[in-house]
Amino acid sequence: MRTLIRDVRVFDGVRAVASADVLIDGDSIAEPDGRSADVELDGAGKTLLPGLIDAHTHTFDGSLARALTYGVTTELDMFCLPSNLRRQRKLAAERDDVADLRSAGVLATAPGGHPTGVMAATATMLDNPQDAAGAFETITEPAQAESFVAARVAEGSDYLKVVIDDGALAGTPVPALGRNIATALVDAARTAGLKTIAHACTARETALALDAGVDGLAHVWADTPSGDPAADALAARLADQGVFVVSTLAYFESIGGESPDRLAGAAHVAGVLRRAGVPLLAGTDANPFAPRNGDGLHRELELLVHAGLSPLEALAAGTSVTARHFGLPDRGRVSPGLRADLLLVDGDPTRDITAVRAVADVWRRGIRQRGIRRSS
Repeated sequence: MRTLIRDVRVFDGVRAVASADVLIDGDSIAEPDGRSADVELDGAGKTLLPGLIDAHTHTFDGSLARALTYGVTTELDMFCLPSNLRRQRKLAAERDDVADLRSAGVLATAPGGHPTGVMAATATMLDNPQDAAGAFETITEPAQAESFVAARVAEGSDYLKVVIDDGALAGTPVPALGRNIATALVDAARTAGLKTIAHACTARETALALDAGVDGLAHVWADTPSGDPAADALAARLADQGVFVVSTLAYFESIGGESPDRLAGAAHVAGVLRRAGVPLLAGTDANPFAPRNGDGLHRELELLVHAGLSPLEALAAGTSVTARHFGLPDRGRVSPGLRADLLLVDGDPTRDITAVRAVADVWRRGIRQRGIRRSS
């Protein structure tokens, strides 16, 4: 199947092009070659973007299908038990009406540590509650790091998530991994060829993650008030170490009823990180409650713009920047030879980020999706 989109504005993952013709040939983007196409679409007044990539989600039955209807063509899951992960991977591999998937699989945490406390509540929301309620491996000493990472590799994990969260932000103390265990996990993961992403929500936890040598953070931290110079110093350290940060502002907004200051603190930190040159990746922490898979990423992009990113920077955070830092060279840009994971919207999100909600068409591996629901 060859589809030609004529005279469409393009955000190619980095920059905006006022008007171009884009050819989808099979499952890939191709240079228009003058030959006839099976389908021609008028792109006037619309913008073509790479399929969106949510850099922090939690996957459950139905979530990958929901994500795709909003133009999220790839989800990066940050915790998934083995039975659920096998089921979701099979779905993503065999069908093109769901988002693609990468996953950390089982995360590394201390016995009784995060997310043990939310597992039972999550179980009630799932079609397969045993996936959430079941026990999973934890770690208690550095000597276990190598075998823990080997088990994740055997299960097919694409990267390792390390929990460095003692519950201070939530006001509910829980056991957490110490520096020695975190460092051993990072070293073992690096030897195995896996990136490490730390779950840390406070400035102190973030500093500990940096001491351990992680590649990225699964959240911005949210406990540094506006004007506190400590945020700038920590951001400079992140920049020096080349660490990326997944934003998850939509998550902090979703828990705002518990503590409205958390979103303000997280947004302030996102702005500080942007000014320091730290790579920001758009991620939501989508889950069965809120934010939701799919449209949660639309809200994330809006919140990033409110935090000081330009619309172009926010769109890059949701496409090419995430693809680059998670080693996905075949997506995240509109360029010949790459996967035809694409999103077509009405309007111009490179100027008005809310236009990303006006979903007109979605392609995954070149397959045009039917019955796409428009966001409101």
